Amino acid sequence: MKLKLLIFFLTLSFAVSAQKTYNKTYYDNGQLKAEGWVLDNVKVDFWNYYYSNGNLQRKGHYLSNKPIGYWYFYRKNNLIKSEGHFNNGKKDNWWIFYNHLGEIDYKCQFKNNRKHGYSLVYSNEKLVKSEKFNKGKKIKEWKSYSSFTKDNNLSDLK
Repeated sequence: MKLKLLIFFLTLSFAVSAQKTYNKTYYDNGQLKAEGWVLDNVKVDFWNYYYSNGNLQRKGHYLSNKPIGYWYFYRKNNLIKSEGHFNNGKKDNWWIFYNHLGEIDYKCQFKNNRKHGYSLVYSNEKLVKSEKFNKGKKIKEWKSYSSFTKDNNLSDLK
């Protein structure tokens, strides 16, 4: 009898334990707004978000409701807007930002959601200047490759 009760309670506990489910939400117009995985009412794993016109807005992974890993962000017209790394819900490491034509505008390093490290600024797909940031504040700027390499090692850009 005790064994049967033990088996019953174990079975019940497994049945009641949380299961990962795939969720979808919709706009009032019926278009898909977001889709992704939820575990214990918390966003986990891969998610997609959409504009009301149906185009992809952003995509990436969650861990405990916080963005992690590499994410992509898009404009309403489907052109890429930005892409980069999240660490524990905050921008971290290298990010790339694109202009309205889908061309690289700038690349920069982040730490805890603030520019921290180097920023490479482009115009017409050409590098025009480099900047260095410390906790969100610009501390130096270079307008030529030679002046940048004079003060820095290229390995710092990793």
